[in-house]
Amino acid sequence: MESLSQVLSFAWRASTILALMLGWICVVDIRHFRIPDAASLGLMMSGLALSFVSPVVTPGAAVLGAAVGYVAFAGLGTAFFRHTGQDGLGLGDAKLLAAAGAWLGLQDLPVLVGVAAISALTFALATRQRKIAFGPWLSGAFWVIWVVRISA
Repeated sequence: MESLSQVLSFAWRASTILALMLGWICVVDIRHFRIPDAASLGLMMSGLALSFVSPVVTPGAAVLGAAVGYVAFAGLGTAFFRHTGQDGLGLGDAKLLAAAGAWLGLQDLPVLVGVAAISALTFALATRQRKIAFGPWLSGAFWVIWVVRISA
């Protein structure tokens, strides 16, 4: 059985890594409409590695979350592009959702996507922007769900 100090130490270290990486993703995506592979893939790999000691997700759930997250968004982005001829969701968003799946597991992804989509849509409507970076909205929802899960 883990002691409270071990759990808190894990949560603090993991949360610091996550916050720094999500912050980097937000800045780059807002400025350049792209998510660096080093950030999203780094988060995915660290989430998979941390799943062996995480109180939030098991290794099996992390792998399943990462795979389903990537396939869902990559498929949706491809379908949108084929239908409209325009990019909607990029592969950076798919890799970021895969990273979220690795850290949180599959069960939190529908809520994460829902919160991110509603927040982004509200922002786009309020500001009348037709093109926005989705990475910051995914990152924000990812962070909130992570904090809720480690606090439970």
